[in-house]
Amino acid sequence: MYYSLFGKVLISAAFLSAGSARAQDSDPMLFYSDNGLTVRGHFQAGLNAVVESNLFWDLAATTAPGSGFDPDTSWLEGYVKPGLSFTYQLDSGAALYGKLSAVASYTWGTDAFDTGDVGAETVEEAYLAIRGDLGDGLSYDLSLGARELTLGTGMLIANGATSGFERGALKLGPRKAWEMAVIGRLKSGNVTGTAFYLDPNELPSTDGDNQLAGVDLRYDDPAGGYLGATYVSVLNSNSPYPQAAPGGIGPPTVTPGAREGTKTFNLYAKTSPLAGVLQNWTFTGEVAYQWNDRIDLEAWAGRVTAGYTFATLPWTPSLTLGYQSFSGDDPKTTQLERFDPLYYQGSPSAWATGSKSASTFINSNVNALSLALRVQPTRQDTLTLRYAHIRANELMSPVQFGQATRVNVNGNVVTGVTDHHLADDVFLEYSRVINRNTFLTAGFSVSYPGAAIDNVIGRSADPWTGGFINVVVNY
Repeated sequence: MYYSLFGKVLISAAFLSAGSARAQDSDPMLFYSDNGLTVRGHFQAGLNAVVESNLFWDLAATTAPGSGFDPDTSWLEGYVKPGLSFTYQLDSGAALYGKLSAVASYTWGTDAFDTGDVGAETVEEAYLAIRGDLGDGLSYDLSLGARELTLGTGMLIANGATSGFERGALKLGPRKAWEMAVIGRLKSGNVTGTAFYLDPNELPSTDGDNQLAGVDLRYDDPAGGYLGATYVSVLNSNSPYPQAAPGGIGPPTVTPGAREGTKTFNLYAKTSPLAGVLQNWTFTGEVAYQWNDRIDLEAWAGRVTAGYTFATLPWTPSLTLGYQSFSGDDPKTTQLERFDPLYYQGSPSAWATGSKSASTFINSNVNALSLALRVQPTRQDTLTLRYAHIRANELMSPVQFGQATRVNVNGNVVTGVTDHHLADDVFLEYSRVINRNTFLTAGFSVSYPGAAIDNVIGRSADPWTGGFINVVVNY
C-alpha cells in the first residue's frame, strides 16, 4: 500500500514511545503516561470484497449508451489509518489534547462508479484542542484543525470527507474528518451548545470550495432520549443546484454556486424508552426547513420512526418502522424547492434512502417507507433485515445524480421520472464481533425497480443485486 510523510511521522512517533509502551501491557496502544502527559497510538484498517450485478438497473444502456459502462463488476478495496493522540494536563486543571492521523486507501478492480485501480493518501485528523471547567457545572471544549464532527442524527452534518473515485475505498468510506473545523462547545449539565465552522475534505476533482458555519443546541436525557436544534449557513460555495425546466419539459437549469447562502434549520428528538402502556417503544422525529433568498429557494425534509423491542423473546428482536421525505423542485413553479442534504450520514442505519438506491438517489426529491428487523442470536452476532419502498416526490424534476435527462419518444428532452415509484430495496446484513478490535460484516441486497425506472428504460427492468464481505480492525 502507500506510505506518506504523515505515515512515516506516525510510525516514527510510535517507535520513539516504545519504551514506555512495554510497561503498559494491559493497553498496547498506550505509548506513554507520566507527568500529566498521555500519548496513545491508534490504528484502523479494513478490507472489503464487493460483487455487483446489473448496476443502477442498467440505466446507462438507455441514458448513456455510448459510455461503455459495464453493469456487472467486482472489486476489492482496502485502507489503513494510523494515528497518534496526546493529552496534557495543565496545572490550571484544563487539558490540552490533539490528534494526528492519515488514511491510505486503494481499490483493485473497477467499482460501481466505473473507477478502479486507484488510491490516495490524505491527512485525516490534525487538530489541537483545549477543554476544562469554568465553574458552577459549566465546562468548555475548543478545537482547531481537521477532525470529525457529527451533529444531531447526522441528517445534515456528518460526513466531512469524501472517499471513492480517485481516492479509492468507495464502500468502506474511511475518510470522515473535515479538512478544517473550528469547534467550540459549552456544556452545563445535560445541555450542550456547539458553534462551528467547517470546510469539508472534498475530492480534488470536484472540490466546490464549500464553507459552512452554524450552531447546535442539544439536551440529552439521562434515560436515553434527546432534543436538539441545528442551524447551518453555507458561507461560500461553488456547488451548483439543478432546477426543473418549466413543466418538466427540457433539460434542467444548472446554476453554478447556487448553494452559497443556503440556510437550514433542523429540529430533532428521540424519546427515552417508555414505560407503562408503551413499554419498550421508542419514537424519533426530525424536521428541517431550508431557504436561500438569493436564489428563491424554499425546501423541507423530515423523518419519523417508531421502534419496538421484544425484550422477552429469544434473540431480543427489535422492529423499526420509519418514513422520511425530502422535497423536490416543483416544475410548475418558478421557485426552487429541491432540498439540499448537505453532508449527511448515508449508511443504511442512518440516513440512506434504501440500500442500493442510496448509491443512485441523494436525499432530495425522494421519500421512503422503511422497515428494519434486528435480532441478536448471540452477544457477538447480529442479523438485520431492511426493506425500503422508495418514491419520488415530484415528477419531471431532478431526482438522481445524473438527473435522468433524456429524449422521450416524442422527441422532447425531459428530466426526472414520470411515475412516483422508484424502487423497492431489500438488504440482509450480518455482523460479528470477532474480538474487541476486529469486526466482520457481510451483506446481500437487491433492488427491484419501480415503474419510474421501467419507464426510463422503456421495458420491465431487471433487479440490481450485490453482495459484500469485509473485515475492519480498530485499535
